[in-house]
Amino acid sequence: MSNSRLSVEEAAIRIESLREQIRHHDELYYRHAAPEITDREYDALVDELRELEKRFPQFSSEASPTETVGSDRAEGFETVVHPVPMLSISNTYTPGEVREFDERIRRLLGRGEKEAIPYVVELKIDGVAVTIMYQDGRLEYAATRGDGVRGDLITANIRTIHKIPARLPEGAGLAPRGRFEVRGEVFMRHGEFQKLNQQRIELGLEPFANPRNTTAGTLKLLDARLVAERPLDIFLYAVGAHDAPLPARHWEVLELLDRLGLPTNPERRRCENLDEVLAAIESWETARKELDYDTDGLVIKVDELALREELGARSKSPRWMIAYKFSAEQAQTRLHGIELQVGRTGAVTPVAHLEPVFVAGSTISRATLHNADEIERKDIRVGDTVIIEKGGDVIPKVVRVIESLRTGQEAPFVYPTECPVCGGGLHRPEGEAVHRCINASCPAQVKGRILHYASRNAMDIDGLGDKIVDQLVDGGHVEDIAGLYELTREQLAGLERMAEKSADNLLRGIDESRRRPLANLIYALGIRFVGSAGARLLVRRYASIDALIAAGEEELTAIDGVGEVVARSVREFFAEEKNRRLIERLRMHGVNLERLPEEAPPSAEALAGSPFAGKTCVLTGKLETMSREEGEERIAALGGKAAGSVSKKTDLVIAGPGAGSKLEKARQLGIEIIDEAEFIRRLEAAAGG
Repeated sequence: MSNSRLSVEEAAIRIESLREQIRHHDELYYRHAAPEITDREYDALVDELRELEKRFPQFSSEASPTETVGSDRAEGFETVVHPVPMLSISNTYTPGEVREFDERIRRLLGRGEKEAIPYVVELKIDGVAVTIMYQDGRLEYAATRGDGVRGDLITANIRTIHKIPARLPEGAGLAPRGRFEVRGEVFMRHGEFQKLNQQRIELGLEPFANPRNTTAGTLKLLDARLVAERPLDIFLYAVGAHDAPLPARHWEVLELLDRLGLPTNPERRRCENLDEVLAAIESWETARKELDYDTDGLVIKVDELALREELGARSKSPRWMIAYKFSAEQAQTRLHGIELQVGRTGAVTPVAHLEPVFVAGSTISRATLHNADEIERKDIRVGDTVIIEKGGDVIPKVVRVIESLRTGQEAPFVYPTECPVCGGGLHRPEGEAVHRCINASCPAQVKGRILHYASRNAMDIDGLGDKIVDQLVDGGHVEDIAGLYELTREQLAGLERMAEKSADNLLRGIDESRRRPLANLIYALGIRFVGSAGARLLVRRYASIDALIAAGEEELTAIDGVGEVVARSVREFFAEEKNRRLIERLRMHGVNLERLPEEAPPSAEALAGSPFAGKTCVLTGKLETMSREEGEERIAALGGKAAGSVSKKTDLVIAGPGAGSKLEKARQLGIEIIDEAEFIRRLEAAAGG
């Protein structure tokens, strides 16, 4: 059914499905450096979600992927809050879209058609974004981009890159005083990557897949001595927080970085107008293949810093720059087979096994086929000669079959009716493109549910990663999340790469998870459509898991912010006998099933004189002293309601850096707007601080 004809209930289901898909792909890209879909396909999902949220504003949420930035946070690192958020970049794919960007810039600035805007065009390096902070000319710390607001401290790892100076030069008055934050992209050059793989092959180790994934994995190593053995390189392209004044133009900022001995990419152009930008795009489409490092596009930036301030930013990306993604590279190969992969929710994804072929800098032997409809639409058969493509030079996919090369021996793929992992039945829900395994005990689903249960926003069990979970499930040590609390030191110590100290640390993390808030547990259970924000809403209404289990669908729907789709999903989950038995086992193991005091709805005393009581508040942009979820919780604790969109019913908007359309709408409607400092002052006043 076309989205234009969706009912409210159908829209709610589609919105939650899109959010689930996007978060899944964010996790693969940012946390595991193993994306499944192209940037274009990812952008299409986000665009569809954004359009539905606009048409059905009752389902808007500040926690939606349209409002947040994906995270590459990893376990084992200290956290740093970025003084200036590290936002993402909006993508374009055609020269026409670049023209639209230029028209939008001139319209926002009130410029006429003949008033050209100067731009700087830089190569978009296919690496890992980092930030480096200097204090009075001395390198103080380095961090990953993280979720855009908080990143992982990787100072020791960045110090291994010899091009990064420990101190900035003091001659000629160049060294900026106070804070001076520079941002850039860490990557590997092709020649160095090939040497690294040759060394691994000689040592009997598996070669790495590609430079970008290797770079991402290297920066997450906890031992800087191992990082020093990898040939990392870096280009810096921007300044973040700074106390010293900057030049008036970005081009001059890059020249300043050069003079300070900070490595920048010399392959950059200053363009006086749009025509010069389009000429740069055309020339780089072919010239990029001569580079000795991977690049998947160009970044087009307004040159004048004053104009950037005027243009501002949306919630996820600045308005003054955009990325142009190069067309994908293609190659011809043979499809030998199709394998089905099963995820946490039972979703089944077909993957093509290919004759290895070199394309866009790496050897490809697997490619996504998305779903059964895609296989049928393209008439893909086992044994076919196919054209594969690396969209954005990252994700391989099968584009089409070369039918003229068929021999008659090719076999049409018959989508199985049984799960390839457990043998359970496969079911395709009405209105969905994917098949799902309906056996909740399927090992693939069990592994996914355990990883979700242990994730940071759920029960936050440090050290319980993919490889450990694989061994626990495959070895028969754990059959569900409750089994985690039955593990022994001896069982863990017997696992591959699990020393006694690591076993003790994991057992300690599992034990600490027993005392997590009830909202964390409800989210950790993996009830479909119930995210962390929805779990907090349920806990404010129900003081225990037992009260929630006893709640009827109509009662659940009456909760402000809980719609029919979520209510039905909650009821269906707890109607399952196996899920109720699971709750009893968690109870037996001492897992907290009661609402903690800080999760309770506000008391009459707390509401008395509260500046938020009865008010609908919207948080937009990035908060530096707390997460948006923490801000929403503190508003709710003082009798307020946190909403996802601005309307005439909104009483207050709290705007942080990067606030975009919500801030503009609040100004148009004359709604009170405060910054984070005033927000904290009111919170402290309400608490008597």
